[in-house]
Amino acid sequence: MNKIKYLWFLAIFAGVLCTNAVAQAQPQSAYPRKPVRLLVGFPPGGNADASSRLIAQRLGEAMGANFVVENRSGAGGSVAATIASRAAPDGYTLLWSSPGALTINRIIEQNLPYNADTAFAPVGRTFTFCNALIVRNDAPAHTMAQYITQAREKPGQLQYGTQGVGSAGHLSAQMLQNLAGVTMSHIPYKGGGELLTAVIGGEAPAGFVSTLAAGAQRSRVRVLAVTCTQRESSLPDVPTMLEAGVKNYDASFWFGIMVPAGTPGDIVVRLNQELRKALAGAEVEKLARSQGLTPAPSSPQEFAEVIKADYEKWKKVIGKS
Repeated sequence: MNKIKYLWFLAIFAGVLCTNAVAQAQPQSAYPRKPVRLLVGFPPGGNADASSRLIAQRLGEAMGANFVVENRSGAGGSVAATIASRAAPDGYTLLWSSPGALTINRIIEQNLPYNADTAFAPVGRTFTFCNALIVRNDAPAHTMAQYITQAREKPGQLQYGTQGVGSAGHLSAQMLQNLAGVTMSHIPYKGGGELLTAVIGGEAPAGFVSTLAAGAQRSRVRVLAVTCTQRESSLPDVPTMLEAGVKNYDASFWFGIMVPAGTPGDIVVRLNQELRKALAGAEVEKLARSQGLTPAPSSPQEFAEVIKADYEKWKKVIGKS
């Protein structure tokens, strides 16, 4: 090889090494470089869908990329979680998580296709929310005390509807039965809309629905209590279960963002930073509260602790060991 060809080869080789070194030193410096999908385990139209789209829009605006919501409903959120658990850990697949997929299903299901403890890494919590217990306008119970008395007088006969087995409404009802010492009969529906229609139409005598749905239909249903520990701003005159006399009752729920385990730490940090900025915005808070949601930002570590505590709480409620 003559001297000119040798120098030319060295220059090309050095250039390749330099390019690779820069890419390895700052692999996520341009993140995100393409659209990011946000998997949501519930169908369009509910508060999971609405809240995820709100945050996806804000993250996209802040990070200069499209955050595309992809609804993969089914099995209480486990369908979306399964897809996320098998995705490449590169920051381009996010999971809009909820208790169903990360805590409840692992209690009630024997063979989940993912390990909730090891398949994901937390980015941060986004919102908290709760349910409301509604009855038909012609129902005999006007207060929670009267409703509980009715349930005790007719063990197993009092029917209530929810959004499905393992849903927030189902868990709210199970906690009520445990703490009030009553037994009721569960009617699972395919979603909140179907449940609300059933109560209004007289098919179901009672139901646990979102506080947003309860507030929107106050002229057509009676709202007995909310399941969180503080009164809901959209239902200021409705007592909490605690205020209504159900001791130790707290059926609060959350949404958050997870990524596949192994996602680079700098991506997780960046997502968390932008997520917290979005949740701190006045417009996001206003829109969220109009959907019955409360912004609840956290660090990844804090979110991990929330999930852990939630698992222990619902394991006791559901009665699994």
